[in-house]
Amino acid sequence: MKMVTGPSLSRVVRTAARSVVRLMFLFGFYIVFHGPITHGDGFAGGVIMALGFVLLMVVFGKDEAFRILPRSATRILAASGALLLLAVGVLGLGREGHFFFNFLGKGSPFQYWSAGIIPLCNLAILLIVTGALFGAFAALMLFHLDAEKKP
Repeated sequence: MKMVTGPSLSRVVRTAARSVVRLMFLFGFYIVFHGPITHGDGFAGGVIMALGFVLLMVVFGKDEAFRILPRSATRILAASGALLLLAVGVLGLGREGHFFFNFLGKGSPFQYWSAGIIPLCNLAILLIVTGALFGAFAALMLFHLDAEKKP
């Protein structure tokens, strides 16, 4: 089955997708950065952000999606998230002798900065999940497009 993507979609779909993608990115950041005091975390926000890039690729085509987030950037996002998560763990180890020890303090209950290292971990997980999920989808879509070209 041939997949319909890119400029062949109607103007209504492209305009709606442009607005929805912006809202998805905003909601993804909201989920990540309010995760320590509400329901949400880096994984959920990362999935929402990755799906925003997937929507961009489906509606506007791979060239437009890779213009916004280049193929190499997906690997850089995932790797930098993993390094940030490792750094947070090692800093806790260095400060108090325990991996992922909370070295930022506890703050007051129900305040944003009462979460210690959790916002940093959420940010790292956002980067990992966004890069890995979009990278996997992009690889599958490119294989599919290559397979369509072959007779």
